[in-house]
Amino acid sequence: MKFAILIAAVLLAGCTQTDRASAALADAGYTDIQITGYAFFACAEKDTFSTGFTAKGPSGRKVSGAVCSGFLKGQTIRLD
Repeated sequence: MKFAILIAAVLLAGCTQTDRASAALADAGYTDIQITGYAFFACAEKDTFSTGFTAKGPSGRKVSGAVCSGFLKGQTIRLD
């Protein structure tokens, strides 16, 4: 059982793009960005990567959500 959990964690870690997600958030005006890892069920089926985050939004309010992206596609910021 522990082995299966370890394998799942390794595979899901590969489904995030922390650098690209952080850059997309910063470009959109978000600050104090914290990447929280893979965001389950946050993105559409066509999205290959789903990177969860918390940050301070452009308005100054604390927000959380996911940056969704895929091959041949840009990033989409989705808020919870």
